[in-house]
Amino acid sequence: MTKKTALVYCDQEFGRADGKTAVGLVRYSDLYTIVGILDRSLAGQDAGEALGEATVGIPIFASLDDALGQLLTVPQCYIYGKAPLETSISQAERTLILEAMAQGMDIINGLHQFFSEDPEFVSQAAQHQVQIQDIRKPPLVADLHGFTGEISRVTVPVVAVLGTDCACGKMTTALKLHQALMEQGLKSVFIATGQTGLMQGAKYGIAIDALVSQFVVGEIEHAIVQAFDQEDPDIILVEGQSAVSHPAFMSSLGILKGSLANGVILQHPPARKFRCDFPHLAMPTVAEEINLIETISAAKVIAITLSHEDLTHAAVLRIIADYERSLQLPTTDVLDQGCQKLVAALCQNFPQLQPKIRPNPLAQNPLAQNPLGKVPVLESR
Repeated sequence: MTKKTALVYCDQEFGRADGKTAVGLVRYSDLYTIVGILDRSLAGQDAGEALGEATVGIPIFASLDDALGQLLTVPQCYIYGKAPLETSISQAERTLILEAMAQGMDIINGLHQFFSEDPEFVSQAAQHQVQIQDIRKPPLVADLHGFTGEISRVTVPVVAVLGTDCACGKMTTALKLHQALMEQGLKSVFIATGQTGLMQGAKYGIAIDALVSQFVVGEIEHAIVQAFDQEDPDIILVEGQSAVSHPAFMSSLGILKGSLANGVILQHPPARKFRCDFPHLAMPTVAEEINLIETISAAKVIAITLSHEDLTHAAVLRIIADYERSLQLPTTDVLDQGCQKLVAALCQNFPQLQPKIRPNPLAQNPLAQNPLGKVPVLESR
């Protein structure tokens, strides 16, 4: 499938928590070739370098006019790349969307505010012959799925990548692990549960935070069963949302229930003192989150992954050593150290995976990467 070119709007939020959709698309997308980011606070920088990573050749522009003046062709799509708590966009943002339509750009929207139900947007889209796609808009109730128990037929490991907070790197870790498993010969399927994963091109999944609560568990189950039946995978990875302990959101509970996960990889930002967007709510410790997950579900946490936001490389290494000593769980930062510890943990917990691992000439045997020599061994389905 040919990718569409896209400009991503993320004004004054790129690289911050509310800009996670734009960041995810810069790092990976099967659907879109990102040709620029709109963020006046970082204008002139490369998007990769703005994240503290390698240059990716995606420029950051100050405005839509600036972008269209510098790009050789008008992008095919305009993506609203922020994920704010606010329930509606500003007038300035409306104006930019209308201007993008006038330039012939399709509108890709990840908000709970559905642009396809906005009379002005609908009228302008028809006038300029462009499309509006609301990623979070759920199917009709008649097309939704309740829990059936069919997940009991799934005989491959199902692993949920959960976190201790919102916007802490769960999806990035899940995708990096998915890619690493595929590169080493395992057939992995990624289940998206939010708007960014769907924009990146996940074949299975749904934005669960836009569903009536009655259907959240069933839709998670349905996506996993569908992937199992259609893909014949070796392993299924389920993207987490928010955190089980987070008082504002229920998403992770639905993921735990609907996936009946065999294991959990837990993502944590050690430098974060308070919940994202909730400065009066203190972060939980990793040990507290593990205890909560393992108390309310049959799943066991098999590895810890870190977000290195606001941390030096040396600090990350110290935290990894501390967590591995105190929690007796393999710990890594996948953006800095790769996924070999995670692959090792999966192989040790699910021995049926090991014979299918293809030697990776760029890395040691994954089982040799575990400095602890052991991880909690779980039963697969």
